[in-house]
Amino acid sequence: MISRRIFLKNGISVVAASALGTLIAQEASPQPLRIGACDWSLGKSSDIGSFEMARQIGLQGLMVNMGSKENNLHLRQPAVQQQFIAESARTGVAIASLAIGELNNYPYKSDPQTEEWVSDSITVARNLNVPVVLLAFFNKNDLRGDEKGIREVINRLKKVAPEAEKQGIILGIESYLDGRDHLRILEAVGSKNIKVYMDFRNTADAGHDVLKELRLIGKDNICELHMKENGTLLGKGSLPWHAIKELLVEMNYPGDGWMQIESSNPEGTDVMSNYKQNLLFLQQLFANKS
Repeated sequence: MISRRIFLKNGISVVAASALGTLIAQEASPQPLRIGACDWSLGKSSDIGSFEMARQIGLQGLMVNMGSKENNLHLRQPAVQQQFIAESARTGVAIASLAIGELNNYPYKSDPQTEEWVSDSITVARNLNVPVVLLAFFNKNDLRGDEKGIREVINRLKKVAPEAEKQGIILGIESYLDGRDHLRILEAVGSKNIKVYMDFRNTADAGHDVLKELRLIGKDNICELHMKENGTLLGKGSLPWHAIKELLVEMNYPGDGWMQIESSNPEGTDVMSNYKQNLLFLQQLFANKS
């Protein structure tokens, strides 16, 4: 059975629990999620030009890709980090989170060099003052039907988790696995700094019920959200966005405070215009309290 983390520590007296009532009520009402976008979905993967584009769209932040094999994941370089920090300050667009998209081509489940990439990403995240690093498990890194791969990922995450805990960085697993397998990995690793990166479109495409999976995984095990409809604008695809929003509100989901718009671009259309529409959709969706 998957164990559940306990919100209040054991041994709190009735009087103390009553005194904490106001604080608990405040924690149960998280701030509204801010809206960013994945830089690669803007056509500017790990490109400093994504900040100006995001500013013009009206986005509050960016999920930034660490780079490619060709540039040796260049965000690991202090000089590149300073460039991104400076452009973030100039545009007012936050560096919300990081991603290692190259894991899709060089699998974390099997490629030795990726252990260094993931370990280094923790330092980069600390230097950029961001809380979450997304670890991508698609294409060559897909874990479905790969028990050996899952066991190796668990072993590698066990090794890197102490440093993530020390630096206060969350490593988020994004994959096509269902909620039970995600929770199985989290339970086996045994670290509060290893969580699930929730992507509703991926969940549906893998044949899972997005609402059931969201409830099963639980708010405390999800670090951040991808909001996307592959090949079409948000609200124009098959995902039940109003029900998703209502469940997030019901769960008082806070995550790291961000949701990121990914891949919601009809082919052959203008990315800037698309993202303004996607942003407006989410603003209106989450402004609606009903």
